[in-house]
Amino acid sequence: MPRVKRSVHARKKRRKVLEQAKGYWGLKSTNYKYAKEQVEHSLVYAYRDRKNKKRTFRRLWIMRINAAARKEGLSYNQFVAGLRLAEIPLDRKVLAEIAVSDPVAFGKIAEQAKTALEKA
Repeated sequence: MPRVKRSVHARKKRRKVLEQAKGYWGLKSTNYKYAKEQVEHSLVYAYRDRKNKKRTFRRLWIMRINAAARKEGLSYNQFVAGLRLAEIPLDRKVLAEIAVSDPVAFGKIAEQAKTALEKA
């Protein structure tokens, strides 16, 4: 069996991990063994939190829409039901942005939702 020289690849692999661990506290940034462990954990956290970020933003949008809808005399679920009945196809992200940046336009949308609820 031919001899395999591993030095270059092994060093490259370690250097990659240590570069990813730059900025970590203590031995986690300089010692390969600890850096590797922390980088693995960090990648797991990053993957998990990319999913959690979507949940967090959805919650934020719902809170903003609810607050704006209550100023118009509707609860969140009444407002959303009214939008469906009025066939207004706006998603939560857009509605939250309108609620924050343009309350007058949101008020008009809420009025349409109210009238659609009263008709039904």
